[in-house]
Amino acid sequence: MTTPVALTIAGSDSSGGAGIQADLKTFAALGVYGASAITALTAQNTRGVTGIHAVPAEFVTAQIDAVFSDLDVGAVKIGMVAQALSIDAIAAALSRWAPRHVVLDPVMVATSGDRLLAAEAVDALRTKLMPLASVLTPNLPEAAALLDEPVAASEAEIESQGRRLLALGCRAVLIKGGHGEGAESIDYLIDSEKTISLAAPRIATQNTHGTGCSLSSAVAAGLAKGEDLASAVRNAKAWISAAIAAADRFSVGHGHGPIHHFHKFY
Repeated sequence: MTTPVALTIAGSDSSGGAGIQADLKTFAALGVYGASAITALTAQNTRGVTGIHAVPAEFVTAQIDAVFSDLDVGAVKIGMVAQALSIDAIAAALSRWAPRHVVLDPVMVATSGDRLLAAEAVDALRTKLMPLASVLTPNLPEAAALLDEPVAASEAEIESQGRRLLALGCRAVLIKGGHGEGAESIDYLIDSEKTISLAAPRIATQNTHGTGCSLSSAVAAGLAKGEDLASAVRNAKAWISAAIAAADRFSVGHGHGPIHHFHKFY
């Protein structure tokens, strides 16, 4: 029996709702063994981020090499990378190990509004990590920021931005509609051939901490299990919608609480 393995390369969230903690919970909930390489330690809770301590780039490399040299990694999820030196280290390591699938979540700002990626590192993310990505998973503000454009306000604008992101080297783009408006939250999966729209009812809750991290991890979990990209995205969308819908079962913190990763179990 082969065990599907996914690696998250991301920051640590001390309150457990986002970052590698959310990624590992997602992998476990979806039946995938999770490994991690930590790029940064954050002091944060449901109200915000009070400190960031970047892990030295050479130690990011050491963690990635340790995992790949021993585990059969089926997919990699990249989240918070914090700084340009870490991006260089990750790009070099992934070029060396050549994983089958890379899900890149361009984390720039936390749910609380705190910045998680140094401004000078955005160009490095564009030029060094995006060309390695099987799929890029920005929300609407992140897609706009990567293109230095206003936030898309229509389906046509979203698809147009997705095409321009593809031109930067990634093989597919999943633009998430959680920051949009309307009764439905619509995500758009765009590749060189087509656009697939995925709608779900918009859920009224403030407990959305870690949603982006968890969705990208759910996609990586599906890819690690051998699903094609469209199936992995559909299944991830259904799972994250249920996790958000169940979030109010929790009473954790006093700000944006976490989603319920294990809603199927308790």
